[in-house]
Amino acid sequence: MIRTDWTERHARYTPNAPALVWAPTGRIYTYADLHEQGERLAHQLQKRFNLSPGDRIGILAENSIEHVQLFVAAQKAGFVLVPLNYRLTASELQYLVDDSTPSVLFVADDHAETAQSLDTLAHLLPLEAVETSIQSAPENASAPDGAPTLDDPLMILYTSGTTGRPKGAIISHGMLFWNAVNTEMRLDLTSADRSFNAAPFYHTGGWNVLLTPFLLHGATTHLYPDFDADTLLRDCDAEAFTILWGVPTMLKLMSDSTVFDEVTLDTIRYAIVGGEAMPEPLIRTWQDKGVPIRQGFGMTEVGVNCFSLPARDALHKIGSIGFPNFYIDTKVVDDDGTEVPPNTPGELLMRGPVVTPGYWRNEEATAEAIDADGWFHTGDLVEVDDEGYFFVVGRKKEMYISGGENVYPAEIEAVLYEHDGVDEAAVIGVPDAQWGEVGAAFVSGTQLDAEVLRTHCTTHLARYKVPKYIEIRDVLPKGHSGKIQKSALREQFSAHAS
Repeated sequence: MIRTDWTERHARYTPNAPALVWAPTGRIYTYADLHEQGERLAHQLQKRFNLSPGDRIGILAENSIEHVQLFVAAQKAGFVLVPLNYRLTASELQYLVDDSTPSVLFVADDHAETAQSLDTLAHLLPLEAVETSIQSAPENASAPDGAPTLDDPLMILYTSGTTGRPKGAIISHGMLFWNAVNTEMRLDLTSADRSFNAAPFYHTGGWNVLLTPFLLHGATTHLYPDFDADTLLRDCDAEAFTILWGVPTMLKLMSDSTVFDEVTLDTIRYAIVGGEAMPEPLIRTWQDKGVPIRQGFGMTEVGVNCFSLPARDALHKIGSIGFPNFYIDTKVVDDDGTEVPPNTPGELLMRGPVVTPGYWRNEEATAEAIDADGWFHTGDLVEVDDEGYFFVVGRKKEMYISGGENVYPAEIEAVLYEHDGVDEAAVIGVPDAQWGEVGAAFVSGTQLDAEVLRTHCTTHLARYKVPKYIEIRDVLPKGHSGKIQKSALREQFSAHAS
């Protein structure tokens, strides 16, 4: 039997070992603390709201200890945690709430007004009610009987959809277990490791790059409400962190900080980088500081830690994502599903116990992504060189990554089309020195104004989705079928930018 309740055994083996440190105050939560708090919280949620296994619990808040306490309670009782993106507008959040139908929604004070505007049957509770529930539980309270299985859902994490609607990736107990095992094996984790988490919990990286592998292994995570380059750099030395991780934008902000020259980082064994390829100059900056770079690759629907490049190859194989992790099978295929030879672009397919069972209440999207043999079609184009190293060379889908966040043009185009006067709209991702990629929108129509369109987007979209560039044209380039040619727009934008 593979255990789904991780804190129960750690509370026996190493009860006083620190599991979490809340960075703003330095408060330590031991494994015994997390185990007891998870038991009491699960008991109270079941008693007060009559929750059963499979019922959803939403949370709308920046990073908090409460996220992890609810996660532990869900591991014990079979509840399904739904971390919501607090950067979304009310209309965007409404769709997620309608789709996931949480029974309870915990809300931080900063987002109370937004939550009150939602049309939902969920019990709306302040975030502080998590701690109140823990404290009000009777002595020796325990989670409801009936441990979840590996196949049961544990979380729903929403990813933007290519059709403009987000999809809820079901994250099962088994997915997190095997992702943690893959991570432990490939990154040589130990219970003495110390790292941080400053990535938002509505993002798979916030949970699954290091936090959940650390919880399984008995290591220590310092949790931050958000990312601040100066603070993290100083804490790397002060707290003797052993592993550093983030998207290239985060590491660029850290290396550009004046604090970068003040700290030694001599306890850092390596830095894990994912989300997009890290530029060679930035790799060299960190290598010169004595911090090897391990490029990785993953996605919400496949655990997240899917590939890893050994640190020794950071410069030898610049741009490579390395090799697939231990419990992941891969193949690279053409449009007909035939495997391609080395050095030939093809779509990356992955299979294994880390693959999602599907999308929440979306059988069509599930069938489109996962074939009858269990292969997950990533939509990413890769090449494998003669030595077996994988390289991402493009995206079959049109998604681009801005500051580590996935952005899908179809969602932005749908918002643009809602504005009166817009006849045609096309959005592409273009290079950006700070964010890696940003959006460029091209629109045609009548009586259009770029700043009015920007305001319209800001009202209906999270800030990172709002195009940096908005260009109004008489017509947009089209092919013989009448479809807008985004390749032509990319060429024209590149020519203009150069």
